[in-house]
Formats: sequence, structure tokens, C-alpha cells
Amino acid sequence: MEACILIRAMPGTVIKVLGMIKGMKGVTNAFAVYGRYDIVVFTEALDFKSVSDISGQINAIKGVKSTETAVEG
Repeated sequence: MEACILIRAMPGTVIKVLGMIKGMKGVTNAFAVYGRYDIVVFTEALDFKSVSDISGQINAIKGVKSTETAVEG
């Protein structure tokens, strides 16, 4: 199951947050972007609970303001 997590970060924290996310289990790719969101994360997980766990870990990172998750599958 693939998911895309869109992240809004606190000002000045994007690079730090991005670095922490890139090392997470289940994250296949992550990019800093411009616009409504600051970071886009692509994940691969076994089920909805695993996606929820990844999203929860991301939300727990200091500097993450909010997330929105879109699941495929």
C-alpha cells in the first residue's frame, strides 16, 4: 500500500524535519517543495495501520505543524 503524506512545517525547520523523515522505516522518498505544503513524503506500508503509524511518527517530530495523508490501495 502506497501513501503520500503532505507536511506543513514550522518556519526554519524544513531541512531538519526532512532529514529526520528520510531515515524513517517505510519512507521511500521525501522532497522539500514550495506552496501550501513544505514537504512531500512517499511511503510504502503493509496496511492502513502501518500508514497511520508512519504518519503518527512524522507528526511527533518537533517542527511539524500538520500533515495530510492520501492513501492508494
